[in-house]
Amino acid sequence: MTTEATLPVTEATQPATSASPTVRRLWTRARGVALAVVMLLVAAVAIALIRSDARHGNLDPRSVDPRGSRAVAELLADRGVSTRVVTTLEEARAAAGPDTTLLVAVPDLLTAAQQNRLHSATAATGGRTVLVAAGSPSVERLAPGVTADPATSLESTLDPDCALPAARRAGTADTGGIRYTTTHLDADQCYPSARLATLVRVPHASGGGDTVVLGAPDILLNERLDEQGNASLAFQLLGSRPHLVWYLPSLSDSSADTGDDKTLLDLLPAGWLWGSLQLFIAAALAALWRARRLGPLVPEKLPVAIRASETVEGRARLYRKANARDRAAAALRSTTRTRLAPLVGVPVAQAHTPEALLPALSAHLHGDGQTPHSLLFGPPPGDDTALLALADQLDALEREVRRP
Repeated sequence: MTTEATLPVTEATQPATSASPTVRRLWTRARGVALAVVMLLVAAVAIALIRSDARHGNLDPRSVDPRGSRAVAELLADRGVSTRVVTTLEEARAAAGPDTTLLVAVPDLLTAAQQNRLHSATAATGGRTVLVAAGSPSVERLAPGVTADPATSLESTLDPDCALPAARRAGTADTGGIRYTTTHLDADQCYPSARLATLVRVPHASGGGDTVVLGAPDILLNERLDEQGNASLAFQLLGSRPHLVWYLPSLSDSSADTGDDKTLLDLLPAGWLWGSLQLFIAAALAALWRARRLGPLVPEKLPVAIRASETVEGRARLYRKANARDRAAAALRSTTRTRLAPLVGVPVAQAHTPEALLPALSAHLHGDGQTPHSLLFGPPPGDDTALLALADQLDALEREVRRP
């Protein structure tokens, strides 16, 4: 095999076809992804159009959605009770009064400072405060003496089983949800589930006012108002005073800002830090385990036989694409020196040493061509033409040495 087989592919020998992707190929590959993106956009637009009439969220007296509370507001309006929606703590505190019922839709959204401020503003006003599905610890701050049980009610529809007139008149209602216990002896505990109340009314010590803790919002929802005694119970709890202030806590309320600058690590509980450390140690041990060599490397047999010419042409194209004429010339010269050394009586280990190879090689040369030193150990060629000339000269040198 001569060195001509290892020549890089030049402009003349490069195939006319191009491996660069065309616009047609790119479209063929990407049309599936593009179609999926278009379908997602169409679905998002359709959902947005279908839900465009939902202007408000859950437990909002302006919303006509199944989870809204517009029906309760209309029921109260027919009986002369006005409903006003507020979204900030200051508005809720300012609206508290003896002729007002303040409903807190989602008490758990309030910070501890907001809960304390709201309780101090409503405790002595003589009005009514209704807490909807208040969990622990929000109920303990907004209604001191009332505690939320960790286990919720397994049933939704419950009987009143208490002396509270509003509950007795309403009868069965969908109050099943969070269950409460209280230390107030004069509190009304209604709609029990497993002996724990889901509706608690605590009279204020100052007289006149009270706080009602409701374990579930179902009696206020549009989709459940016409079931059981929900409408009656909702009207009696919210219609005892001429004005109803519906407080929807908002995360954008400036009063929720505590002013404490905390880093991300401060917000993470200690358990997460220890857990992350354990995961890191486990990952390091797994990496060490997988990185441990289980024995000597085993060469993998190729699934098919590849012709030597294809390998040479592929490597030549890579050389040409990278303009690596120096590497191509070095490969040609190294291969030629390795083949010439046995022919002139030089060990293969010293084939790449000029002092050992060149004297022995000169004794076998008969012509006056280019000196062997420049051919075998010279500088890299400057262009493809010089690289081709070098390959031809190396072939000629080897033929001359082989000539008897």
